[in-house]
Amino acid sequence: MDADVTDSAGTPPEPESRAGDEQSPPDTGAEPDTEPDPEPAPTDDTDADAESDGDAEPDAQDPAPDDADGDTDTGTDADADAEPVAVGGVKKGRRWLRWTALGLSVAVLAAAGTGWWLYKKLDGNIHTDTSAAHELEEYERERPASLVRGAENVLLIGSDSRAGSNSRYGRDDGGTQRSDTTILLHLAADRRSATAVSLPRDLMVDIPGCGRPDGTRTNEQFAQFNWAFEFGGAACSIRTVEKMTRVRVDHHMVIDFNGFKDMVDAVDGVEVCLKEPVDDQQAHVKLPAGRQILHGEQALGFVRSRHGIGDGSDTQRMDRQQQFLGSLVKKVQSNGVLLNPTRLYPVLDAATKSITTDAGLNTLRDLYDLVRSMRDIPTENVRFLTVPRQPYAYDQNRDELVQPDADRLFQQLREDLPVKVAVPADGAKTNAGNKRGAGSDGDKPDDPDPSPSPSPAPTYAGTTAASGMCG
Repeated sequence: MDADVTDSAGTPPEPESRAGDEQSPPDTGAEPDTEPDPEPAPTDDTDADAESDGDAEPDAQDPAPDDADGDTDTGTDADADAEPVAVGGVKKGRRWLRWTALGLSVAVLAAAGTGWWLYKKLDGNIHTDTSAAHELEEYERERPASLVRGAENVLLIGSDSRAGSNSRYGRDDGGTQRSDTTILLHLAADRRSATAVSLPRDLMVDIPGCGRPDGTRTNEQFAQFNWAFEFGGAACSIRTVEKMTRVRVDHHMVIDFNGFKDMVDAVDGVEVCLKEPVDDQQAHVKLPAGRQILHGEQALGFVRSRHGIGDGSDTQRMDRQQQFLGSLVKKVQSNGVLLNPTRLYPVLDAATKSITTDAGLNTLRDLYDLVRSMRDIPTENVRFLTVPRQPYAYDQNRDELVQPDADRLFQQLREDLPVKVAVPADGAKTNAGNKRGAGSDGDKPDDPDPSPSPSPAPTYAGTTAASGMCG
C-alpha cells in the first residue's frame, strides 16, 4: 500500500510537453481523452463562449476540477495539494514501522536479559561437591568400569542433617549427618526406561576406609550402610555402593529436607491414597485415611514416617517412598511440567537450591540435559524397587543382602538389561523383594515344572510411576 501512495504523489508521471505547454493532469484512474490537445482555435460560437469565459464545464473525462478562481485546473495545483497528504501518510507509516521495530527490539532485549538473569540465578543455586571428586580420583583404580556406553547411574542421597533450618526435625549431633534415603538410579542407554533401586539405611555392608572432612581417615569396617555418608560424605557412600554392586556411579546428588518439600510444592502437591490414618509425632505428620493431596511439609512427614504407620519398619517406609516418588514423576509428566517453561522454572528453582552435585551435574545445562533425556520415558517403564534383603542374622534390626538375587540385580544394571517389577497385591511380597524364597527367580511359587535352563529374568517386588499410590 505504501508503494501505491508513493507512486501517486512522490513520483508523478513525466508530461510529454514542450516548454511553455500546459502540464497534463495527474492520472486518477479515469479514461484519458483520446483526442489530442490542439491549440485553442474556436470554430463556432459555443466553443468561443466556453473559451472566453474560462468557466466552462470540463470534459466529462477530464479529471482536473475547477479551482477557486474559476480557472481550469491543469493538474499542477492538484499535485501540489495532494503531495503533502500523501507524503505525510508515508512518513506516518515509516514512523510507525520505526517505533514498532524499536519496541520489538526492546522486548527482545528485555526477554533475553530476563532469561539470562533467570539462568544465572538457577545456575548459581547449585552447590558443587569438589571433595568427592578428589577422593574418587585417588581411588580410581579400585572403581568399576562402565560396561554400556550411554547408560548412566546416578546415586541419589537424601541427607538427614539437622543443621540449620532442618533442626526442627531432630537434634544436631555436632553437625554429623547420615543418609536417610539412598537410591541408585539407572538410566538405560536408549532412555526408554529408568530403574530406581532403594538401598536400606540399615543394610550391613563393607565400608572402605574413607577420608574425613578434618583430614583424618576411617578404617575399613563392616557396618550399616548409612554410616558411610557420616564417615566421608558422598565419596564414601559412592565407594561403598560400587564395592557392593560393582556398578559404576557416574553422578551423585545430595538432597536435603527443604529441597524435597519445595519440589512437591512446585508441582502443586502429590496425590496419595492411604488405607489407614497416619499419626507420627516424630515425623511431624498427622493424616486421615483416604485419597488426598499432600504438600511440602505433609509430604516430607509422610515419606519420613516410620512409627506412625504400618509395622514401623524401614522396609515399609521405603515402599511408601517409592510409591510417592512414582506419583511425583507421574504428576510431573502428566501436567507437562518438563515442556512448559513457566511450570518448569519453580521445579528447577526448588531443585537447584537444595542439591549438591558432582562437577558433571553442577550447571543448569547439565541438569536440564539429564532431565530432558528422561522426559520421553513411559511412566510404566519408570520402575522402583528395593534391593533384595532380609533381616540380618545377628541383629533383626539390621538388614543383609539376599544372594544370589541381589547380585543378579546388580548384574542387570551393569549390563543395562531390563529389570522387571511386579506390584504386590495388598502389600504381599511375591518374590525376592524382601527375602529369598519361591518365585525369586521369576517362576511362580506353584509352578510344578519350572524350567531349569535358561534361567528367566527375575521379577522383583516394586512399583512403577504409572501405578502411583492411587493406581
